[in-house]
Amino acid sequence: MIATEPAGSAVATGPTPALAAVRVRLGLVVSLFVLAVVAWWFTVDRMRGMDAGFATNPGTLAWFLGVWVVMMAAMMLPSVAPTVALYSKMTRTKAPLAPLVFTSGYFLTWAAAGVLAFAVAGLVGGIAGERLAWDRSGRWVAAGILFAAALYELTPLKDICLRKCQSPLGFLLGSWRGGLSGALRMGMKHGAWCVGCCWALMAALFAVGVMSLAGMAFIAALIAAEKLLPWHRAVTFGTAAILGALGVLLIVAPHAIPGLTVPGTDLMPMM
Repeated sequence: MIATEPAGSAVATGPTPALAAVRVRLGLVVSLFVLAVVAWWFTVDRMRGMDAGFATNPGTLAWFLGVWVVMMAAMMLPSVAPTVALYSKMTRTKAPLAPLVFTSGYFLTWAAAGVLAFAVAGLVGGIAGERLAWDRSGRWVAAGILFAAALYELTPLKDICLRKCQSPLGFLLGSWRGGLSGALRMGMKHGAWCVGCCWALMAALFAVGVMSLAGMAFIAALIAAEKLLPWHRAVTFGTAAILGALGVLLIVAPHAIPGLTVPGTDLMPMM
């Protein structure tokens, strides 16, 4: 006789491959967000009390670079998570470590951008010296940086870079490289597009104070909105308007800007 299973019995099965892949990607995204939270906590701990407003002393290169990379992790991980998750899906069977290498390449590019920003800040500070003091030309220079950042939001180059950041599938298919070396190169290339998209916003952060936690949170919110919201042109126009308005306020009423530390005053940042 052929044995049959009793009615109502169920055969124990594990999760399907598709469900397992979804769980892996979800776990990866959650891990990236957890790392972002940890980076925010570390940044707050390291930068507390260091905000001196425009032209804040960035310290030594090693110290600045360490803080810079953690800042970028805090600000960029949420918006880069969809790209990393999709890349993980495309490489999960051939290169399980590829997403980690991809992410490392991404932040390697941002580290290089940090070194360049440190060098430019040091060069400008060395040439201008006391002329960059807030009560001399500093306020006007900071406002000019904000105006320049606002104008860049409206350029074709900004639009091209933002589209690369907003279309993970298009970027991955157009830049695909196999293996771990390919993962590193792709991560660095994606980081380069992200730098092209966000460098002006980072310059705006320098204008309000590179060690300003309020400024950092504000710029991070603008970056996330540009990369994650579907109405990218409306968001970039809105970002340009906000940066332009901040530039005007920086000239006529800097104390009206929430969270801004005005150099040379005893006032606490307005919250």
